[in-house]
Amino acid sequence: MTVISEPGLEELAKRVDDAVAALADLDPKARAVAEELKAALEAVHRAGLVTMVRRMRADDAARAVLFELVDDPVVHLLLSLHEIIRPDPVTHANRVLASVRPQLQSHGGDVTLVRVEDGTAYVRLEGACNGCSMSSATLRNLVEQALVEGVPAIGAVEVLPNEPSPTLIPIEALRIGSATARDGWAMVGPASGLADGDVTVRSLTADSGEHADVILVSVDHRLSAYRNECAHEAMPLDNAVLDADSGTLTCPWHGFCYDASSGECLSAPGAQLEQLPLRVDDGDVWVRVRG
Repeated sequence: MTVISEPGLEELAKRVDDAVAALADLDPKARAVAEELKAALEAVHRAGLVTMVRRMRADDAARAVLFELVDDPVVHLLLSLHEIIRPDPVTHANRVLASVRPQLQSHGGDVTLVRVEDGTAYVRLEGACNGCSMSSATLRNLVEQALVEGVPAIGAVEVLPNEPSPTLIPIEALRIGSATARDGWAMVGPASGLADGDVTVRSLTADSGEHADVILVSVDHRLSAYRNECAHEAMPLDNAVLDADSGTLTCPWHGFCYDASSGECLSAPGAQLEQLPLRVDDGDVWVRVRG
């Protein structure tokens, strides 16, 4: 019996690249038809994949199989192409910075990634990188070029001050009820409705239009809010396991474990859930969905 081997990742990727390149040689009408066919097929595939992933996530026995499949390079590529899973830009950015850090340090400088948000990497520069000389500008350009070219999710780099100057806040803005204070904030609901020792999932939209999918974690009646994305591969944390005794939150996808109160990753030091500002005003919980 003849055994037919399945094509590998490189072969499949090359076929896709060749087909996309061939589209440029078609006349406009034929290219439009081909691109519409491609879009229609991708929509069908994505709908089917989303259904399968949701069903497998909901089944205890199938969930473990799904976790294994996500680690397969071809399956991971397929799910990434359809934006069912997304690469973790923070981890990717830190790896890129590690590659340029020796060059920075050889000139007496260094860089720290603070966060990645809406396609912008926010960094702090130290030592020789943080001056005004020509060599300092060269080092800053090195960091920006490495991140923008090395991380597809990053399109811009912003350098944060090492010692931010104090900001005076008008007394009328200290209460969430004022229009100024509500800007970027979304109300979750009564604090009494958030059970202690539980994870609550919410999709929030502020009056100003900013939106975020968040999880709220309550440990010993202390509330924390995070974007609903694991720092590993940005997978949703809807079914995350909260251990109130140890104060840990575990991602249901690949088992990454976090400090439930701070968001610090205990499985991979340096990773972090994106924590969102939270406050309670007149018994209602508010979360700032805009950074």
